[in-house]
Amino acid sequence: MDPINGGEMLIDDYDTLDDKQDVAIITPAESPEEPESEPLANDYEAIKSKVLPDIPDLEIAYEASNTWEIENYRGLAKRERGPTFECGGHPWRILLFPFGNNVDHVSLYLEQGYEDKPPEGWYSCVHFALVLWNRNDPSIYTHLTANHRFNADEGDWGFTRFTETRKLFGTSWEGRGRAMVENDAVNVTAYVRIYKDPTGVLWHNFNGYDSKKETGLVGLKNQGATCYLNSLLQSLYFTNAFRKAVYQIPTEHEAERTNSAWALQRLFYQLQSSDGPVPTQELTLSFGWETKHIFEQQDVQELSRILMERMEERMKGTEAENALAKMFVGKMKTYISCIDVDYESSRIEDFWDIQLNVSGNKNLDDSFKDYVQVETMDGDNKYFAEGFGLQDAKKGVIFESFPQVLHLQLKRFEYDVNRDAMMKVNDRYEFPDTFDATPYLSKDAPTSEPYIYQLHGVLVHSGDFNAGHYYAFLKTTKDGHFYKFDDDRVTRATMKEALEENFGGDYSTGIRNPYTRTLSTKRSMSAYMLVYIRQSRLDNILLEGAEDATPAHIAQQLIDERALIERKRKEREEQHLYLSCAVITEDSFKAYQGFDLTVWEADPNLETSAKFYRILRSLTIREFCKQIADDKKVPADHVRLWVMVNRQNKTIRPDQPILNFDQTIEDAYNKHSIRDKYFRLWAEVADNIEHGKAVWPDQSSLTSNNWPTLIFLKYFDPEAQTLKGIGHIYVKKQSKVSDMVPMIQQRMGWPSGSSPTIALYEEIKHSMIEPMKPKATLAQAEIQDGDIICFQKSLSDQEASAIAQSGGYTNAREFYDYLLNRIVVKLIPKVPIKSADEECFDIALSKKMSYDQFSAKVGERLKVESTHIRFSTVNANTLKQKGVVKRNPSQTLQQILNPQFSAYASNQRNDALLYEVMDISLSELETKKPMRLIWVSDGLTKEETFDLLVSKNGVIRDLLVELKKKANLEGDGVHDLRVTAANNGKLVKELNHDSPVISIVDYYNLYAERIPEEEQALQEGERVMPVFHFDKELNKTHSIPFKFVVKPGEPFKDTKERLSKRTGIKGKQFENMKIALVPKATYTRPSLMNLGDGKIPNVYEWLGVDSEQMTFSMTTPSPKTH
Repeated sequence: MDPINGGEMLIDDYDTLDDKQDVAIITPAESPEEPESEPLANDYEAIKSKVLPDIPDLEIAYEASNTWEIENYRGLAKRERGPTFECGGHPWRILLFPFGNNVDHVSLYLEQGYEDKPPEGWYSCVHFALVLWNRNDPSIYTHLTANHRFNADEGDWGFTRFTETRKLFGTSWEGRGRAMVENDAVNVTAYVRIYKDPTGVLWHNFNGYDSKKETGLVGLKNQGATCYLNSLLQSLYFTNAFRKAVYQIPTEHEAERTNSAWALQRLFYQLQSSDGPVPTQELTLSFGWETKHIFEQQDVQELSRILMERMEERMKGTEAENALAKMFVGKMKTYISCIDVDYESSRIEDFWDIQLNVSGNKNLDDSFKDYVQVETMDGDNKYFAEGFGLQDAKKGVIFESFPQVLHLQLKRFEYDVNRDAMMKVNDRYEFPDTFDATPYLSKDAPTSEPYIYQLHGVLVHSGDFNAGHYYAFLKTTKDGHFYKFDDDRVTRATMKEALEENFGGDYSTGIRNPYTRTLSTKRSMSAYMLVYIRQSRLDNILLEGAEDATPAHIAQQLIDERALIERKRKEREEQHLYLSCAVITEDSFKAYQGFDLTVWEADPNLETSAKFYRILRSLTIREFCKQIADDKKVPADHVRLWVMVNRQNKTIRPDQPILNFDQTIEDAYNKHSIRDKYFRLWAEVADNIEHGKAVWPDQSSLTSNNWPTLIFLKYFDPEAQTLKGIGHIYVKKQSKVSDMVPMIQQRMGWPSGSSPTIALYEEIKHSMIEPMKPKATLAQAEIQDGDIICFQKSLSDQEASAIAQSGGYTNAREFYDYLLNRIVVKLIPKVPIKSADEECFDIALSKKMSYDQFSAKVGERLKVESTHIRFSTVNANTLKQKGVVKRNPSQTLQQILNPQFSAYASNQRNDALLYEVMDISLSELETKKPMRLIWVSDGLTKEETFDLLVSKNGVIRDLLVELKKKANLEGDGVHDLRVTAANNGKLVKELNHDSPVISIVDYYNLYAERIPEEEQALQEGERVMPVFHFDKELNKTHSIPFKFVVKPGEPFKDTKERLSKRTGIKGKQFENMKIALVPKATYTRPSLMNLGDGKIPNVYEWLGVDSEQMTFSMTTPSPKTH
């Protein structure tokens, strides 16, 4: 097989493949050794050992060597092939370009020697060396080595620049005193070694690689920087019990993009059934991710917990409830145990995964020992045991149980103090294929079933903290092989590739870093997450038949979608055979209210829309008419087609009928020079039928100047404020405009004797509606086929005045102007709906309406005074309030919805407003300050939020009076009520009753409560301290801050009882809280509360309550947490 055409070099930078190195060997003087002599080129075994060293971890299948003795070198052709030899049952030969393959070097290659094409699917992984040597002096030689995966497409490989041509014939080859080519002769020896390919991808270039074909598995597409997500999803997918549990979530009636369960079910089914890589866009959209999130690498542990939490929520009340907890949740105990007395304080918590330190630990066992190591609390750090005082104690964490599926998060990224940056910990860290977790269990934990775990998955990060890539090694079955899941590519992997290659640490020799392109002894890839499955539960977790649990509706949806995609693909391929036709009829015209004859939208649900046909271009007009007639349920010869044209005034009207029924639809399309993407037609159904035959207008009169003209009629009803199509009529060109009146009366069914006076208008274009002169002829009025004439009853002054007062339009021109500026605005209640009167609705308004006009329309719809409605614009991104609309009589609705010269206009919805029905008028509202107040009762366990309005000149007392009315509070006056201001979970100040409300900043959270009795009766020596809640760290504040009376000399037990009463929190929930003294200096650490001596030093300004928020949490506690 020929190599790549001249000029294309198979291996250009051959020096990167040449393993010759200039090494200086220094032998100590006291033990002199003779340097090893260089082997001769005709000592084939010795040369093979030198030029073809063994490749570690690969098994040799076959070896062979062959020497080509070349004569008459200068007389060789441009391309020559050596004799064929065999290795591994396959033919091979040397390919030589004696004077270069379009370069000034000798070009030398190894190629497969099949005369025809190689067998189907043939390939061979070959490590080879080519040696060019002087047959008269075998000490003169040169060689190059390479490896390659030979196949039918790449049948030759080697070196375009093997050696310079001019050097071959020089008098001295590299100073040896002889030329390489002597007497026009030289030898070339090929050393060929074929290696076994355990994974099927050894030296694969992955051109045309098909994961499904090679492994039976498919990967996931990378959206930009979602490789970390892909590795996690593949891990969960091959945890078969998790996949089955996800399939059990009912989603048939919640098939929407925001439903993560539905998106995950679809993704899992596609991984089962697709032939190619599966996209993840639906899942990331269900997370609410935007484009920027797709190009940001998120925290895998946090992502895993969010995903688990969402699935847990969806599984509640279904057969899969608690399935994830049974699979992934273990229990750990955090304890403090006194050494000298029988006292222990402990708390048992759930964990979903375990974070293990890598730095300072050599392997998995070291990390677990580090995790459960015991800390002794003595000296100044003694523990205060209730009832025993200060005691020496041991503090630590021990595991009560491990889950069936154990997720271990390896802390590969840590903060480096010296560099002041996050750095990757790439230390060597070993983990086993099987792991015994028993030593890390509590002595009371049941161990009848062994806690021996089998490695199921290794999630890997390659690179450093700033740049890198994620992929995973996973076992797909209980006793199967590891596979590497690298985004859209899936390949078989060896045990060494899955484990040892991901321990991190250093290579024994330099390896080229794929990111820096430099040689390095540092490994760039290391495991960051391990998945172990309990050996005794492998059959339960990796259960067979998970595919059978696929929800039928998910499978059917995707089957239908694929069928639709295939149908569209076929349509695109056959598009040249078909023509799209948009057809309107008299029925669609009559149902339409608007400009022109219809809306050209392909919506089968709209009666007013044109109907779209996809028909063969070879279909005749007659056949197409029959198809339309069948749809209309009329005889085929009762239908004829008119060509619609785009007029210069940007209207689309019928222009002329197609009279040749035997021409094809394509001929008609081309004849009328239609440039649109589809053929617009009007299907006329005959009105005049004689003896079952359609009678069309007299065609013979078309040659005269008095031919029948096609006119469409619209009727404007001032009382109903509607504009409807009535139908079409034919009027002769020389007839007067007034001659249409009897035809209109007949169409409308109005008696001729008592018919109302009629006004006629021509709809020329959207913005041009002109009254018609009754005495003018159609020719004088320039009426042509397809024109639209609108008529209405003439109104008396009294009738017109009544319609105008009700906000209506009295003539067609005004109504057309309204249609031109009409906009459908969505009105959304600003607060949750409390009654049927407050609802979300659409209303048609004019862009020209003033504030008072559109407010009146909305008030009429809501049946409330328009002066009591307040509007707000809507943020297009959050769908929440953007800004309050101020009443401005000169401002139009168009200006409100589309503000000009605003930097923020782009994120405002231009078709929606929020509305709020106020108790007072807007003019009165302008004198008020809106304030949000949170009423706290039953300690801190109950809170209600009230939005109140207080005079801008008012004080806090006025605010409390309003609160008392709204909350129906008992008692006389407000002297026992107080308002406190808080920010970021901490109290800022208590507001005096006479404090002006105008001075309160908007970002404060305002809390109101009854002043506790013990504060009202404060004794000498007692003081009030502010209290706040935090979660392990002082800056993680939450919940409601409050005030608490501290009494000197009071036992800690009594203090806790009062604190429980003050907060209303009791039982286990209160017992789990820890009370800390917080110094004034916020950067110092809090101290656990110890009131044994009954005194709190003045350095402590706050009381802190260390507690978790009252929400579902999946956070794994650190073993070092106080």
